[in-house]
Amino acid sequence: MGISLCLTCLFQITTSGHISKEIRRYFQVFFFFVLVYISNHLVRELLNGHPGEGITKTLYTITFVEMLTAGLMSNMMSLAVLNAADSPRSTRPGFILLEGLLILHTIILIVGTANGSVFYFDESNVYHRGGLYLLSNLAPLLMLIFDMYLLVKYRQNFKPRVRIAFWVYMIAPIIAILIQGLFYGIQFVIFATVAAGAYMFGAIIRDQSEEYESQKTETSRIETELNMAKHIQENMLPNIFPAFPDRSDFEIYASMNPAKEVGGDFYDFFLVDDNHLVMVMADVSGKGVPAALFMMVSKSLIQNTALLGISPKEILETVNDQICKNNRDEMFVTVWLGILNLTTGDMVCANAGHEYPAIKNADGRFELLKDKHGVVVGAMEGMKYKEYELKMTPGSKIFVYTDGVPEATNKDEELFGTDRMIIALRSSENKSPEDILSGITSAVEDFVGEAPQFDDLTMLCLQYNGKIDS
Repeated sequence: MGISLCLTCLFQITTSGHISKEIRRYFQVFFFFVLVYISNHLVRELLNGHPGEGITKTLYTITFVEMLTAGLMSNMMSLAVLNAADSPRSTRPGFILLEGLLILHTIILIVGTANGSVFYFDESNVYHRGGLYLLSNLAPLLMLIFDMYLLVKYRQNFKPRVRIAFWVYMIAPIIAILIQGLFYGIQFVIFATVAAGAYMFGAIIRDQSEEYESQKTETSRIETELNMAKHIQENMLPNIFPAFPDRSDFEIYASMNPAKEVGGDFYDFFLVDDNHLVMVMADVSGKGVPAALFMMVSKSLIQNTALLGISPKEILETVNDQICKNNRDEMFVTVWLGILNLTTGDMVCANAGHEYPAIKNADGRFELLKDKHGVVVGAMEGMKYKEYELKMTPGSKIFVYTDGVPEATNKDEELFGTDRMIIALRSSENKSPEDILSGITSAVEDFVGEAPQFDDLTMLCLQYNGKIDS
């Protein structure tokens, strides 16, 4: 019965996908030792009383292995309890103590087997306990006492069901050892150990299965919420193209591919009036949900401030002061902002620590414009920003982006870089803004290959056509 119970437990351990690797390893080794213990005990019982010198040697060997395995079983279970206690202060001293007790157990058995003080076989090969038989159970007993100490001291680290199961395993073998020591001929330790071990295993399996289901439910809830957050974030950005189907004086296209479910990058473009187009490209510090929340706040502040009709530098200064007032987490955002006069083609820009834009004149090629950088928005209240002017002529293009483009990394840890970006821009510079962004995306994907996306990939391209006479 003990063997079948062990085999059943081993099968469940091997096939169950909800058990942690450490618990799986501890119980696999534990029940393996139990099988060895039971097998040796059965062989000893079968050979007990059969004469013969060869049988005598076999009996001494299997009895020594049986008693050694009892110590190994206790040691393995103690390691499981120590691991479950999850206390850095007790872990290393506990390992040293358990190793010492296992060595003590081995020494007692070696000496006791050699001089017959723990067990011996008479001329007829009949098994007898020696005078120091109970001493052979000292180390396993001390291991169990150590386990009890851990269960009491670090009880808050054990879930109730698991704590009760460990206590059952602690107490059952102690009672069995006492009964077996006081009443010769009763072999109660095997049954108590296997039954208690199986009960504890069942409790841990049930506990971890419930935890797995709980985590699965929680993960599903988080995924649902993140998907909702992603849709909310996407809907906050202009995502319907063509964005201004009734306008022929410019074409604009933008895209954002977050590295996670939600990202910290954002772009924006909107008309302040019929003659002025505002363009924004920004990158919030950090990633994930915190960055996405900060991104939505930053975007709203920039848009609301820009609609007042003030200049780019005044927009950044106003938004910076607003963010700094309640920025306890010390997050910040890099921003490139430009306001284009759609009649004249004059563009006024300001850069708060963002990437350099790429400009293409009507009769030229894409070039990186190394504009003057101000401090990132949100770093310090009262910052002043500088503006610069660009002249857009019919056919001119401007490309702005976040650092996810030049810092895209392949498996060899190489960066895509601005040089490759300019080459990719030039390869499709005479195409529409949408096709230009598609070309950059393809170039980045081809470069990165199978390497994971490191950062959000956000881009915007505008082509200025000027006033077209009807």
